[in-house]
Amino acid sequence: MATYVNNLRLKEIATGDESGTWGTSTNTNLQLIADSLGYATQDGFASDADATTTVADGTTDPARALYFKVTSSASLTATRTLTIAPNTISRVMIIENATTGSQSINISQGSGGNVTIPTGETRAVYLDGAGAGAAVVNTGLVLTDGTQTLTNKTISADSNTLSGIAASSFVLSDGSGNIDGSAAQKAIPSGTVVGTSDTQTLTNKTLTSPIIGTDLRDTNSNELIKVTATASAVNEITVANAATGSGPTISATGGDTNVDINLTPKGSGEVDVTASFLTGIFSDKVVALGNTGTAQTITTSSGSVFTATLTGNCTFTLSSSNQNSSRSTSFTLILTNDATPSRTVAFAGGTVLYPQGAVARTTDANATDIWFFTTVNGGTTWYASIPMKNLS
Repeated sequence: MATYVNNLRLKEIATGDESGTWGTSTNTNLQLIADSLGYATQDGFASDADATTTVADGTTDPARALYFKVTSSASLTATRTLTIAPNTISRVMIIENATTGSQSINISQGSGGNVTIPTGETRAVYLDGAGAGAAVVNTGLVLTDGTQTLTNKTISADSNTLSGIAASSFVLSDGSGNIDGSAAQKAIPSGTVVGTSDTQTLTNKTLTSPIIGTDLRDTNSNELIKVTATASAVNEITVANAATGSGPTISATGGDTNVDINLTPKGSGEVDVTASFLTGIFSDKVVALGNTGTAQTITTSSGSVFTATLTGNCTFTLSSSNQNSSRSTSFTLILTNDATPSRTVAFAGGTVLYPQGAVARTTDANATDIWFFTTVNGGTTWYASIPMKNLS
């Protein structure tokens, strides 16, 4: 006759039993051994009262697991005791108190000692399996949660609470690798200690990749430079100083091959450059409009020279001119006819005025005219001419 008197309540086949079927029982035992090394969770308190969970004989049971997470479908109103039966099993368990109600639980096995586990914490314990007087004992293993007293331990990580540290002292090594927080060992650095939430002035400090939240301020705490974060940004500004004879450099850098530098004034403000002379390459931006079809928009803020091929009787809409009353907008249109002659051209987006009231464009196939447009009132009135015609 089979028995289950071992610490895992596995089936022990009697000599001569289960001839031809013992493999099934053996496989079950192997599975239960694997379960005993794993994790399981169980509703230990179906009601707000003490409870008992019994490790089942020869079948799967959550209380057999090494890591045993205890929950409760009932909300506990006081400390409750969970007794793990039978009281003859002796084993190590890691038990987590995940019950509802924010109460501690006691882990018991017999009339011996219990282990109390505060809500949300975990303890490593062993059951001594001594029968009616069985006890549950805290192994003293250090876990990540809970408050524990450590004696003669080597601590190599931060975020631990250490007792015996003198008020306002610095924790130092005593020269032998041991922590010494006594007043005799504290060393106060010169100057003021930097606090994480204090407003302080730092002098001669090197900041490597500081993270700026919103802005940089001057000595009067007024905004000097504001910073706006862009998610997944890959491009940035690099500022470089220079030796004697050279000027500092502001460069667009980043992951993209070609990176613009955008200067955006506020409202009707402008970008002012104060210099006796500007050096470098200044050229008009060319925008290729491609085939016009019968309607095409010329966005004057995107360039100052536009090229297009007239492929239909087209109306060009002029848009996005400078709205500042003291600024004009001008652009050049290089318009090439396709192989079909005599197509018509019209303009919208403002009143267009021509020399002597009209201009005659070239309508021959494949001919090119160069138009010039300017406005001084934000696009209400455009002055247009064709300074070069019939370029073919």
